[in-house]
Amino acid sequence: MVSDRSLEVLRVIVQDYVASREPVGSKTIAERHPFGVSAATIRNDMAALEEEELIAAPHTSSGRVPTDKGYRLFVDRLADVKPLSSVQKQAIEAFLGESVDVDDVLARTVRLLSQLTHQVALVQYPSVSRSRVRHIEFVTLAPRRLLSVLIAETGAVEQRVIETPVDVDDALLARLRASFNSLTVGLPLADAAAALHEVHTDFAPGHREAVAVIVETLVDQIEANRQEKLLMAGAANLVRTEHDFTGSIFPVLEAIEEQVILLRLFGEMAADQHGVSVSIGRENAPFGLAETSVLTSGYSSSSGIVARLGVLGPLRMDYSNNMAAVRAVARYLSRLFGEN
Repeated sequence: MVSDRSLEVLRVIVQDYVASREPVGSKTIAERHPFGVSAATIRNDMAALEEEELIAAPHTSSGRVPTDKGYRLFVDRLADVKPLSSVQKQAIEAFLGESVDVDDVLARTVRLLSQLTHQVALVQYPSVSRSRVRHIEFVTLAPRRLLSVLIAETGAVEQRVIETPVDVDDALLARLRASFNSLTVGLPLADAAAALHEVHTDFAPGHREAVAVIVETLVDQIEANRQEKLLMAGAANLVRTEHDFTGSIFPVLEAIEEQVILLRLFGEMAADQHGVSVSIGRENAPFGLAETSVLTSGYSSSSGIVARLGVLGPLRMDYSNNMAAVRAVARYLSRLFGEN
């Protein structure tokens, strides 16, 4: 069990090491921070921290650096996450407020978050496992060519061009539109595809072949929207911090390209008292990310569906600032989706 002062020493070691990337020694702590005790006393506190495996000596350095266990204790004991400045908040609103659709707002989100944190930014599309069909529309492009438009409650829009074996007139198109919407609107995407499979049997024999082609395309659209997706930006930030990793950075780069792995990690992270989930070091080992920290927060769409966004980077990161940025962007994204 370490004392309160030892925990405060841990805090300044984390902050100084994050700022300088230089191992932190007792003399430096005594000179820079108002502990009111000697460097020898600070060394005793550091010895207690080292015994608890909260700090460690890199190579033969006289200074100490935090371990992933030390970072975890530091994050758990953060009394407060400082809010972003008004200028930063205005920049978020201005940049995301110019978005034209769901794809654009999420693409802007990862770019903005990577710039605010200097880490790899990740954003999950609104969870489609519970998403429902809002509307299906068909637009005539030519007598045997249609544009099929699927709109989900999340605001996601999927469009496909369909080539039909026979002409589709306005009357048939109107009937298709009414039939498909009556069968699927309000249904979860998982159920909407099944509801369409036999719909072609309700049409006259001369139309069934064309209807079957349209149904097949629409089912493909629905299935495409059921896939969980992540957007990523800022991989160059990870490369710039390559010296923070003990080995090659390539396994980390390979791991973050596997969306299934990251989505599983997102799903297992629970939010703390700040509304942010933080997974550090060895906690990420099952995902091939043992030398990284991952910070995420949830956001809601207009239908209440929750997805996650966050950042990934080395253990040596500015946790307080990054947690504030992740939380602020998630909250703004929720407001933006809630207005649509």
